[in-house]
Order: sequence, then C-alpha cells, then structure tokens
Amino acid sequence: MKKRRMTAAFLAAALGVTALTGCGGTGGSTDTGKSTEAEKISTTITVWGCAEDQADENGKWLQTMCEKFNTEHPEWDLTFEYGVCSEQDAGKTVPQDPSNSADVYFFANDQLQTLIDAKAIAKLGGETADYVKSTNSQAIVDSVTVDGAVYGVPFTTNTWFMYYDKSKFTDSDVKSLDTMLAKDKVAFNITEGWYMSSFFLANDCVYFGKDGKDNAAGIDISGDKGTNATKAMVSMVSNPNFVNDAGGVGIAGLRDGSVAAYFSGSWDYKNVKEILGDNFGAVQLPKVKIGGTDKQLKAFAGSKAVAVNPNCKYQQIAVALAKYLGGKEAQQSHYDLRSVIPCNTELLAVEPVKSDVLVTAQNNTFNNTAVIQPTVTGMNDYWTPAQNFSKSIVNGEITLDNAAEKTEDFYKLINTSIVK
Repeated sequence: MKKRRMTAAFLAAALGVTALTGCGGTGGSTDTGKSTEAEKISTTITVWGCAEDQADENGKWLQTMCEKFNTEHPEWDLTFEYGVCSEQDAGKTVPQDPSNSADVYFFANDQLQTLIDAKAIAKLGGETADYVKSTNSQAIVDSVTVDGAVYGVPFTTNTWFMYYDKSKFTDSDVKSLDTMLAKDKVAFNITEGWYMSSFFLANDCVYFGKDGKDNAAGIDISGDKGTNATKAMVSMVSNPNFVNDAGGVGIAGLRDGSVAAYFSGSWDYKNVKEILGDNFGAVQLPKVKIGGTDKQLKAFAGSKAVAVNPNCKYQQIAVALAKYLGGKEAQQSHYDLRSVIPCNTELLAVEPVKSDVLVTAQNNTFNNTAVIQPTVTGMNDYWTPAQNFSKSIVNGEITLDNAAEKTEDFYKLINTSIVK
C-alpha cells in the first residue's frame, strides 16, 4: 500500500542458492508456533527487509533484532543472511521464485492473496496465531487473515493521513477540506489511485463486496454515488488553493512555506517534523462536500507483517523469528529507531506511544476514517486505470459537465479488466 518503493530485482542474483541454506523446499505450511523439542540445529536463515531497517543511521534494526533472537535461542546455532526487499516489493519478488526466496520476509497485507496463490506464504497456527489475535485489534487481525487462517505477524498499521502547519490552520479548520482550501494551499496526490479512491470510498462506493474479499463483485462506483465523487474531485482540482502532490511537490511546499497541509504517511514523519517544528500537526482525514453533503474521506488501510516462507526447511525457527520480529520488543525498537508506529495493543496503551501525535493521527485514521484495503488479486489491476482516470481530472479532460459519462466509462473499464 505504501507507494514509496525500492527495487528488489537484483535479489535473485545477489543472494542465490548459497544464501538459502536454511531452506529445504517443503512447500507446505506451518500450523505450529514453536518447536516441540529443543532441537540442536545449525543453519543459515535468510531474511529480507527494507533498506531503511538495515541502515546504520537507523541502528541496523533488522540485524540487531535477529542477533537478539539468536542469543535468546541457545538451542539453535544460527547465521543470518540479509537481502533488501521492501514490504511493497515482496508481493512482486517472492512469487517469482518462492523456493529461492527468503525464509522470513516482510510484506504489505494488500499482497496477501497474491502470495497465497503463489504458495509463497505459510499459514500460522498454534501459539503464534494466538499471539497475533491477542495482541492486535480485530481489524489488524482481519488484515492478515484469509478463510480463517492467519498468514503473518503484523508490526504496524499502514495508511495515510494529513500533516498540517498549526500556524495556518486551527483544530476546527482541519476537520473540513473545503474550509482548508478556502484559507490556504493544500497538497493532495490526486493522481495516485491510493489517494484518489478516498473520494469514492467517502461516497459509499464499494470495492469487492462488503468485506473487500469478493473478487467477482468488482468495484461499484456506478450511478450518482460515483458521479458525485468524481465531481467533488473536479471541484477540488479547480480550486486555486489545490496543489497536486506529484513528484514531491507537497513536502517541498511545506519546506518553503507555499503549502500549508499535505497528505502522506508515517514514512514522511521525520522530514515533516523537521520542517514544521513547533507548528507540526497531524490528524485523521477531514470531511469533504460531495453532492452538497459533508462526507468523511476514507483512506485505504491495512497492515505490514512478517511472513514465513513455506519452503523453509526449519519451520519452527522461521515461525519463531517471525513472531519475534513482529513482537512487542521489536515493535518498541522499531518505533524508537524509525518512528514505525506499533500495532501491539499493549504498546499503544502506554507512554510515550499513547500520547504521540503521529501515532494518534495514524491510528485515528485507521480506526475512524479508513477502509481495509481488499487483498483480492483484482486490486493489482485497478491502480493503473485509476491513475489514468485521475490524471484526466487534473488535465481537464473530465469536467463537471461530463463527469457522469466519464465515471461510467471508468466503471465499465475497471470491471472488465480486473474481474476475471
């Protein structure tokens, strides 16, 4: 779901078979969360994660956690091999060759069905599944669950919200996008489907059925609900205080003072906090007028989680490591080093996490102004048509006068291309 990405194309060549000596090619899934006996095992475990988690400036979070795990398990003699593959890239990289991919990797939950179809992710059971269920909200648990089976250990929520300059907007202002646009410049990435969809979601459009898991149901933006959402986007784009946040324009505008609010996620926190200083503000999404009525913008949301490759020979080790990397201690360290917002309910209830403005903004968005992003494969084919549609709004091809016609065309297009 997060749109800032890093390439992982080099992984197959860089890591190869020698980096995968912990894998055996069982191809099965695991339903146990721990080893039934203390096995004396000496092996190499491959772990793929994003570059930021392995960087010196972030305390080499991944390497540090893996070594701590090793220390806590003297019954195993483990060596770790690391590769760079972001959560967003896992759904493209791992399915290409599951048997030669990492034993443990991180993924964004919107890729879950793709990973399941590729037999590239193991079911989690036993005490690990119980741990996921007991330390997360039901929405988080649901984000990594398909047909009743848990497929990952969540470590953070994944969505976007609004940053703003407190010297330019009041607490009341930031509840309404229309009010904000009447006062100052607001940057919104309308040409990115992940953001644009918030207008359709706000006006009761439905993606892949009520629970987001029915691929055959397609996307319902038909009739007035879709047309009025499109018209709201056209009106926003025509507002002189609207700034299309393409190519980093939004955060650059915050830096030079030409933009007063900016929609993004926790990955931009450090930069935004540095720019705004004491005027830093972050809140859940505002409402917007659609069809003459105030409607709540709704972001797609999900989670990021730690996965186990079913092809790993030593499932008990991989499952234990996944649970550890997504566990309370690791989430606390992730938060301390990189401001990665925890989802562990115990951590969310204590200071300093509890009163952190960033944590509150993301979790309020997740809980109050978001819809769990569907994990069905049809979503993979939605993004490019959505981007093209929103670009047509920005360049003036879609207007208030032809919004109904253009929205109907878009509706037919996406339900022809994505529903297989």
